[in-house]
Formats: sequence, C-alpha cells, structure tokens
Amino acid sequence: VGNLEHSEVVCAVAISNNSQHIFTGGKGGVKMWDLNSRNKVADLPCLEDTYIRSCKVLPGDRKILVGGECDSLFLWDVGNGAPRILGELKSETAACYAMAIAPATARQRSPICFACCSNGNINVWDVHNQVLIRSFKGHDEGASCVDVFSDGSKLATGGLDRCVRVWDLAEDSEILQYPFEHKVFALGVSPTSNFLAVGLKSNYVEVFDPKHTQRAYRLVLHENWVLSLKFSSRGRWFTTTGKDKMLMSWRAPYGACLFQKRQSDSILSCDISLDDRYIVTGSEKRATVYELQY
Repeated sequence: VGNLEHSEVVCAVAISNNSQHIFTGGKGGVKMWDLNSRNKVADLPCLEDTYIRSCKVLPGDRKILVGGECDSLFLWDVGNGAPRILGELKSETAACYAMAIAPATARQRSPICFACCSNGNINVWDVHNQVLIRSFKGHDEGASCVDVFSDGSKLATGGLDRCVRVWDLAEDSEILQYPFEHKVFALGVSPTSNFLAVGLKSNYVEVFDPKHTQRAYRLVLHENWVLSLKFSSRGRWFTTTGKDKMLMSWRAPYGACLFQKRQSDSILSCDISLDDRYIVTGSEKRATVYELQY
C-alpha cells in the first residue's frame, strides 16, 4: 500500500482494532497515522532521546500504552482528536522491551498489561487504576517478548536468557520452561490453538505445543536473526521479520511459506490488523503497510 516516513528507526508498530490508525514508535515518541490516507495525524512525545520499544492499542481504540527505554509506561487518550497523556505507570526498571494486553473480564474489570522489563521481571498492571498488581520473576536476563493464551489462563514470555517460560495467571506461578540454544527475541501464541511460535537470535523460528513438545517444527528460511513475530487473529498463519530484511508469512503451525517480501533494511517490528487485512512493519526511518488479497 505504501510507506509511512517516520524519520527515525521504527522499533514498534501497532494497528488500531478498527483498522483506522497506525502507531509507529521511534526515538522520543509515537506518531499516529491515518491508515487509508497514510497521513500523520498526531505526535505523542513520551521520551526525549531514547527509543520506544512497544506500543499497544487497548480495546475500544481510545487508549494506547507506550513503553520503551525508561522506567515508565505512558497511557494516552487518542480518542478525541487531540491525544493527551492520562497517566504514567512508573516502576523500578530501566526499560520495557515488550507488552501484551489482556482485555477486561467480569472478574477483572480493567484491562491488564503484562510488561517485559530489562531486569527480567514481568510487571502486571491494572491499566484502569494505573496500579502495579504483581511481578513475575524468573528470567535471568531481560524479558524480551510476551503473549497471552487465548483463554486468558496463561502467559508466555521469552528472554535474553535463552528461555521461554509459561506462567499460570490464576496461581501466579511459572508452570513450564523451555530452554533454547539462542536468545529469544520474539514469540506469539496461536489464538485458536496451544501452539507457540518463537523467533530466535539465529535464523530459526521454532513452533511447538507446550503440552506436547514432540509436536514441533523448525522453520529455517530466514538468513539472520528473527526480530518480530505476530499471529493472524484467526490463527491460520503468522508473520515473522528479521535482520535479513525479510517479511515472511507462514501457514500455522507447520510453517509452509505463504509469501516473502524483502525490504531495504532490517525489519524490527510488525503487526497485523484484527480483520487480517493489513500488515505493518517497522524498519529504518519508515513503516511499510501491506494490504492482503485473499
């Protein structure tokens, strides 16, 4: 479809749930774009000279959470045309590398944010009340990626300690641990099955079922580090991006390659729209928007 010229390296991207807006995170803040016209509609300054590492749109599309190379997450109201900061979620960590959002439920009336911290902890935030509920401690180095299982009962996290961990959210405890030969840079949980896909500091993507680890697939088409990964909302396919400048789409879970796109620079981030119609990637000084034709 086209490029969004960000002017700084784009470390984080997000598409609103209604597919109207794209958010790109770079040095110092986030830019908000109209998806159809590809025009910038707002700047969201959060940090001064450090980088945004994660940006998540909350259910309802009126709020976003932004995290990066500082000790705070920033909650923004983006629903009224003129974005404004609603709050700053401050913790004792140097950086947030990734986030996942669990929607509100009858039991938990606020969306929950799971934030991967540079000290290896996973901070759990009540977003509505801006309160730190708990921290999961297990990774020996920085926690780099996170996703929530579709039934909301478990959390998967990956770390620079070369390990993927699965946490029981009802018991607040680690229940499974999977060591790898390389650092874990990206992961995703299928929304329609138990399969986990993991992108490593190698050219490997590993796909496995935590309950049946013998059901595993290794995907090896990337030529360098796998930097981001995202499942489609229907769970039929997922995308990966890499230091090799490639965007790839794979059939889930076994990994038949559906398409490949080469860009001019390493691709650091990606997101897929809720209707599985658009993919957006973040790389050097720009985001790239793709429209899928089925």
